[in-house]
Amino acid sequence: MKIDYEQFAGKRCQELIQIQETFRAEFELNSYQHWYYDATLALLRLYNNDEDQIYLKYIPIGTFSFTSETWMWSWFNEYSVEPNKESILAVKEFGIKNNYPKLTEGTFPADEFDCWEFAAISLDVLDGMGLYRASTEKLQSYFLITAVLDEKSCEVVHFNQAKVKCKIHGLSRPAFVCQHLNLEDPKGFEETFETYKGMNLEEDDDFAAWCDECERVRMKYNGWNEESEEFAKIKLICEDCYFELKDFNRAE
Repeated sequence: MKIDYEQFAGKRCQELIQIQETFRAEFELNSYQHWYYDATLALLRLYNNDEDQIYLKYIPIGTFSFTSETWMWSWFNEYSVEPNKESILAVKEFGIKNNYPKLTEGTFPADEFDCWEFAAISLDVLDGMGLYRASTEKLQSYFLITAVLDEKSCEVVHFNQAKVKCKIHGLSRPAFVCQHLNLEDPKGFEETFETYKGMNLEEDDDFAAWCDECERVRMKYNGWNEESEEFAKIKLICEDCYFELKDFNRAE
């Protein structure tokens, strides 16, 4: 027997209450005063300071606009850049199967109670750990939490660091190389320090490299100065391009 939407959503919300209580208590989520999220990593940071923080992996569910009083599913939102946002299409497919229009339309008028219903249903369909709502003056964003990450996890190393947009690799951390390095003719690969892809960088550090000829010029002029920098003509690239160049140009 098919359950109508209101009954189904109401039951999921009742289940959500207990799930959220357990989730919040286990990870002491109410103890954190601040939040920040990196959409390109689908990663949420809750914190009080650098020593008191927690990282949560999430799937974006959708947003509620206070201005227009409308809900928008993340799969419909062209400004949502999370790489995993299509996961929420499973909720849409569930809505199509059960003829629940609120789960299939991209955006429509709603209230905050509706939003918690959508979040509770998403939690049920995708089997997440819990939910988090991030609120600003004009918008509420609902996140389905899928994992709690250790601060030392490799998934966290890029967090809060500047990114560049590469035509080939998309958003990635910036890196700097001399004009001579390419993927056609190996020219050696000198670095400011030994690097590996995905490593954590100190605040003032950057991936930076130059070819053997630039190193000879740099030594001739006793370091980086007007003459050696003019010869190198350092350019900005992305981290992924940097390590492709490193693999190709470094001496075996």
